[in-house]
Amino acid sequence: MDTNIWLERLLDQAKSEEVGRFLSDTPPNQLIISDFSLHSIGVILDRLDKQAVFAEFVDDVLIQGGVALRNVPPDLMRRLVDVIDAFKLDFDDAYQYVVAERTQATIVSFDKDFDRTSLGRKSPERV
Repeated sequence: MDTNIWLERLLDQAKSEEVGRFLSDTPPNQLIISDFSLHSIGVILDRLDKQAVFAEFVDDVLIQGGVALRNVPPDLMRRLVDVIDAFKLDFDDAYQYVVAERTQATIVSFDKDFDRTSLGRKSPERV
C-alpha cells in the first residue's frame, strides 16, 4: 500500500471512507507497508503535530494489526534506480514499486504514476 492510502485514512481526507472499506475487507496479514512509507507518515504527522496519531498508527497497524513491514535492501538499490529511469518515477514511488516487485504484491495507490509501470496499480475500491 502506497503512503497516500494510509494518509488518506489517517488525515480523514476525501477518500477516507473508500480506504476504510478496503481496510475492513482486507485481512491485515495480506497488507504490506514499506519502511519508507512508515517513515514518511511519521514525518508528515510530526509536521502536523500529530505524534500521538503516529504512535497509535504504529501500534494498531504493525504491532497489534500484523501488517507486514518491508524494505528495499542495499543490494536492490540499483534496481530502484533502474525503475526510476525505466518508468520516470520519483524515488518514493520507485521504492514502493521495488517493494511490491520483490514481495509479488499489488500496488494499492491513488497515484496515477504507477499506471505507466509494468505492475500498474489498483485503487482501494478495485482491489
